[in-house]
Amino acid sequence: MAFTRPSGKHRRPRRGSRAGARVASVAALTTTGVVGGLAASASAVEAPAAHDTGLTRAITLGDGLAEEIATQAALQHAAAEQAEAQEKAATQAKKEAEEAKRKAEARAKREREAKERAARAARAAERERLNAFVAPVDGSYVSTGYQSGGSLWSSGSHTGIDFHAASGTSVHAVGAGTVVAVDWGGAYGNEVVLRMDDGTYTQYGHLTSATVSVGQRVGPGRQIAISGSTGNSTGPHLHFEARTSPEYGSDMDPVAYLRAHGVNV
Repeated sequence: MAFTRPSGKHRRPRRGSRAGARVASVAALTTTGVVGGLAASASAVEAPAAHDTGLTRAITLGDGLAEEIATQAALQHAAAEQAEAQEKAATQAKKEAEEAKRKAEARAKREREAKERAARAARAAERERLNAFVAPVDGSYVSTGYQSGGSLWSSGSHTGIDFHAASGTSVHAVGAGTVVAVDWGGAYGNEVVLRMDDGTYTQYGHLTSATVSVGQRVGPGRQIAISGSTGNSTGPHLHFEARTSPEYGSDMDPVAYLRAHGVNV
């Protein structure tokens, strides 16, 4: 029996025919512009503008950030240096203030000590002055001694010593004391009696007048009277007595008294 090849769609196409169909399809696509559009898109992707790339933008942002960081670092460094300089200046100022305070305190201490020394010296000088004794008449001498005998004295002897002194001569307190009597002393004429700071008494007689009053404080060498020749007197002179009390009859050796206090007569 003889077979014949069927015709129509059931016939297997030849290999060459399939290849040709593919070529035809590509040609058709090219003709319709699909491949051209893809080529154009590929061309656009391959050649972008330099400033539109992500890489360039990253580099640009990186440079700006680095500059900003550098600026901030420089500002922080400057601020740190300024703070350090201010701290050093404050420390130096504190040291200078402390040194100035120390010097001021030392100076004040020296001045205070100097004042205290001066005050002590002044007090010592005053004590020495008050404890010092002087002669009752400057530049004079004893004209009649203690316990000299004669009819001139009611007791029969001289109860004091006489200093040569012209009328009107200044009479001084022999030491520091208080005035306890300014009056008429009978045979002594005008008199002044002092209670001395050591508890003894001194009497000054035959005065023209007194220059102090009862209760008054006097120091050594202070004028208390003017010499004269009042009372039982043969001429101007100063009668001086040292006593254990303000009363007559308590006399003691006035020369020894004065010499015991550093006054040679």
